[in-house]
Amino acid sequence: MGIEAVSFFPLILLGAAILLLAIFFYYVPFLLWISAKVSGVNISLIQLFLMRIRKVPPYIITRAMIEAHKAGLKSLTRDELEAHYLAGGHVEKVVHALVSASKANIDLPFQMATAIDLAGRDVFEAVQMSVNPKVINTPPVTAVAKDGIQLIAKARVTVRANIKQLVGGAGEETVLARVGEGIVSSIGSSESHKSVLENPDSISKLVLRKGLDAGTAFEILSIDIADIDIGKNIGAYLQMDQAQADKNIAQARAEERRAMAVALEQEMKAKAQEARAKVIEAEAEVPKAMADAFRSGNLGVMDYYRMKNIEADTTMRESIARPGATPQKPNKE
Repeated sequence: MGIEAVSFFPLILLGAAILLLAIFFYYVPFLLWISAKVSGVNISLIQLFLMRIRKVPPYIITRAMIEAHKAGLKSLTRDELEAHYLAGGHVEKVVHALVSASKANIDLPFQMATAIDLAGRDVFEAVQMSVNPKVINTPPVTAVAKDGIQLIAKARVTVRANIKQLVGGAGEETVLARVGEGIVSSIGSSESHKSVLENPDSISKLVLRKGLDAGTAFEILSIDIADIDIGKNIGAYLQMDQAQADKNIAQARAEERRAMAVALEQEMKAKAQEARAKVIEAEAEVPKAMADAFRSGNLGVMDYYRMKNIEADTTMRESIARPGATPQKPNKE
């Protein structure tokens, strides 16, 4: 057993030595330090070791410093890159953006680049967009000219990033909304849809004069109308709807007048029936009055006959006055 333990002891020592070397080269990246020295970047092994202690990847910081040094950006320091990494930024994108801006003669300080990156925007993509403008296609914009014809327009907006407005500036959605609003305003102010179809560039000129890129992270270079289609005749639809509404109103008023007339007729019939009832009631009292007159001696027999003759004459005259009536002889009693 002692001989076997002695034979395994060198292997244990070798394994321990390899583990120690791995730990040493992890915390002290010697090869990375050599690469930095060869590239002309002044960084010590102690600084690389302290980066490991601070949980900052030495490879990212060293590669960024080498890239900046080779691109001529001598003002970048290790502390600035470490601080930006610890703040949650993307060191490699920031350095790429600074190098691209320097080559394109774009003024982009390190503080602005880090602010843009920490704000959540891709600073490297922004620099690329400043060099190579981007084309944004608007969705179909519907507007109506003064003659009531609907037009559907599509536009291509060429923009480039405004580096100074990237922090706090509005994005692409705002630009598209403003362009759509400008197109609607331009078409709506046109007297005829034919003038818009003949001169679509008038829309672009009017929209560009409004300064729609104010307060945004972009600078609008051009607005080009890609397509214009004719939609519905909105004016005709509105007139039809108005005519139908007027018709319904007229019908409602006529129905109201008819109902009032029917109610008035019913009321007059009720009053006529009431009057006839009163007449019949009054006529029923005549024989009683005549009987009382006979009893009291106020009415004689001859007076009664004269009254009957007058009634007969009146009846005959009424029958003669009616056309086609046969005259009747008075009933003389």
